[in-house]
Amino acid sequence: MDERERKRRVRVFAAASFLNDMGSDMIYPIWPLFVTGVLGAPMSVLGFIDGLGDALVSISQAVSGYLSDKWRRRKIFVWLGYAFGGLSRVGYAFSAAWQHLVPFRVLDRAGKMRGAPRDAMVADASTHGDRGANFGLLRTMDNLGAVVGILTCIFLLGWLGYRNLFILAAIPSFIAVALVYFFIRENKPAAGSIVKPFLLKNIDGNFKLFIGLSALFSLGAFSYSFLLVYAQKTGGYDAAFIPVLYLIFTAVASLTSLPFGKMADRFGRKNVTAVSFVLWGACCASFIFFGGLLGIILSFVLYGLHRGAIDTVQRTFVSELIAPKYRATGLGVFQMAVGLFALPASVIAGVLWDSVGMTAPFRVAIGLSAAAVILLYFVKEK
Repeated sequence: MDERERKRRVRVFAAASFLNDMGSDMIYPIWPLFVTGVLGAPMSVLGFIDGLGDALVSISQAVSGYLSDKWRRRKIFVWLGYAFGGLSRVGYAFSAAWQHLVPFRVLDRAGKMRGAPRDAMVADASTHGDRGANFGLLRTMDNLGAVVGILTCIFLLGWLGYRNLFILAAIPSFIAVALVYFFIRENKPAAGSIVKPFLLKNIDGNFKLFIGLSALFSLGAFSYSFLLVYAQKTGGYDAAFIPVLYLIFTAVASLTSLPFGKMADRFGRKNVTAVSFVLWGACCASFIFFGGLLGIILSFVLYGLHRGAIDTVQRTFVSELIAPKYRATGLGVFQMAVGLFALPASVIAGVLWDSVGMTAPFRVAIGLSAAAVILLYFVKEK
């Protein structure tokens, strides 16, 4: 693949990510309010739905990563994943009870099967010197699309209402389908090019350690929905203000993803990963110890910095800890391990919230973040 084609592939994926996240984030800021307020679900149910979604993301990425490596076909998983996301939002619009959300949440999260194959295609189109920057660009466009989506939500929610806004949010994802389908080139695999099955022995101890500590960290990385509901309950803010808080952390993530990617290229993947863990712990501590509007804003800025760092550097790190021919599988296995812990993370957070108190999930998260940083010290970069 020549330099021009490499850059073209990254730009098309960046544009598709912008559009899909624009659609997603038209509804994400109001998602917890829709589930708990409009459909009347308790916090434990919100935690279950969000955690189930995160777990399904992990499974879908592991399966798609394995199959895309085995069949040497990646593109179909990407455009089909965007299509699933668009269709799920139409389903949300017609849900009359929280139970109706479950199958569409499954479809939405199954759409994340695009992640591992797409990330493998980006990694393949990169060199060691620009891989962090390319993943940083991808996350920047993700988050920039999210900013546009949030602004759309803020300005149109009062006019369209929840359900019409959900339908509108499906359109950008369908445009992303067309971009990937028509503008991403993928050579047909040669006869007999099917890769031998991926086995656990293909994962060395170093990668297993990274997977394990990342899974431990994710056990305390509960859904952003808890941050929004916490802010609303402690600050007494109107529902229309909550998307503004979502906008703050998304804008910060958008502005910092590319710089964090370049930092990972310059200072090492492990150092930036450690920073991302520390930022999540600091975010949780800020929610506990700082009150008032300025304290809430600081907390969401810290969360945005955390998202900007971790979403960029983890993909870069994982793509280099596994053999290139198993790259999509390795990314998928990593996402599966992290995601399977995301389900209990949000469920436990919901139970702690309801039974112990609102700050309990944040205190647990601080402890798990510290443990992950310590274990990260023993991981070796390649």
